[in-house]
Amino acid sequence: MNGGRALMILFAGLAFLPPANATQPTAVQTEIGFLLTYVGTSGCDFYRNGRWYDSKRAEAHLRSKYATISAGGGIDTAEDFIEKAATKSSFSGRAYEVRCTGAAIESSHDWLTEALSQYRRSPQADPPESERNEGPSESSAHL
Repeated sequence: MNGGRALMILFAGLAFLPPANATQPTAVQTEIGFLLTYVGTSGCDFYRNGRWYDSKRAEAHLRSKYATISAGGGIDTAEDFIEKAATKSSFSGRAYEVRCTGAAIESSHDWLTEALSQYRRSPQADPPESERNEGPSESSAHL
């Protein structure tokens, strides 16, 4: 993924995050926002509960799950988001899968874990010094 596209995905994702969990650092919110937007802009299909859905419907579903789970304080890291909201159905327990053009079907867990790893290696993933190891500031609490 090129740096410009990743940056565009990051900013687009921030606009649609649910209200910030007061215990989540800004970096975590940013990573989850990136993953959600990555899903929606991927153009891949997502398998959930016996049906394939397009990337936009998958993003909307995961945003809803994230809002519900994080409201109870259940997501502290991007890995928590992947494990608790984006790996399997809370309803049926069936694993989510991803089907992208030209690639083998894979678990959403592996697909998102790889996307997160690539994001963390990118230059835009390095937060400003003022945001490292801190909770969200007042200005980011409304995201």
